[in-house]
Amino acid sequence: MTGLVLRDLASLAELKAAEEFQRCVWGKDDPADNSDLMMAIQHEGGLLAGAFDGDRMVAFLFGFPTSDPTAQHSHRLGVHPDSQGQGLGVRMKLYQKDWCLARGITHVRWTYDPARRANAVLNIHRLGATAKTYYRDYYGAMEGINAGVPSDRLLADWDLTRPDDALITPVDQVHIPADFASLVAEAPQDALAARLRIRAALEAAFADGLHVAGFDRTANAYLLARI
Repeated sequence: MTGLVLRDLASLAELKAAEEFQRCVWGKDDPADNSDLMMAIQHEGGLLAGAFDGDRMVAFLFGFPTSDPTAQHSHRLGVHPDSQGQGLGVRMKLYQKDWCLARGITHVRWTYDPARRANAVLNIHRLGATAKTYYRDYYGAMEGINAGVPSDRLLADWDLTRPDDALITPVDQVHIPADFASLVAEAPQDALAARLRIRAALEAAFADGLHVAGFDRTANAYLLARI
């Protein structure tokens, strides 16, 4: 992917292309964020960015302001199926980090599916985000790649000023499936059982004063530590 460019989206046409991009990544039945709404949010201080290989969008990121002027909510991050596994997710988040720090924003928050390994690796292991809030069935019943199981989410908090070598002293672990997407598609009852097990374990840990501080890629497990 020579000549890859990461930049803010620059026109209504690109925002409309981002609508179709969302359908490609999340499934045609999953409602895409509307280009008109995204344009208005961008004009009010939101971040709409893409990675482009020539004229082709291969990654997309959407973040918007919160009630806290030092925090941004990161609403979407997607990489085209043909371009996944090449580190584009990390590159887009680092673009977001630089963009935010240049504007005095020091925290980025977003929700993500805690049962999906790729999410945990990116959000917790690579970026160093933490989590201490669990939302049950956050979006209700969903379509596309999220259909068939409760839409539970973790709230990730990415401190953009946290040192990359921050020490983690785990107290406990919570294991997740190696391939939750395959369970959802091929063994929905097993996927539901995994969802409920992870839910119970993380809710109990948070109630006990622990938080997600890391992710062990070998064991496929969240590392829990005292706040």
